[in-house]
Amino acid sequence: MAWPTAARAQQLAMPVIGYLSGLSAAEDQLTDPRFAGAFQQGLRETGHVEGRNVAIEYRWAEGQLDRLPALAADLVGRRMSVIVAGGLRAALVAKAAT
Repeated sequence: MAWPTAARAQQLAMPVIGYLSGLSAAEDQLTDPRFAGAFQQGLRETGHVEGRNVAIEYRWAEGQLDRLPALAADLVGRRMSVIVAGGLRAALVAKAAT
């Protein structure tokens, strides 16, 4: 009897986007209003609004690129719906982690 309840809870769970970057939050292009606005608009065009029906978990390596694999592994372990990478290095590390 517990299975239907668990299945329903899984269906109602909010999807989570993981965002991985080698930069700091202050340096990252996602903090650039032009990129952030386009990112948010793209989400809205697919019916997703941060905080309403999708969550975003951010991971910044703060310029310490050797931290990227651990940050990517953390996102993968948290079972993100998708991982968005800020930059080629982060994209390659995210690909390797998945």
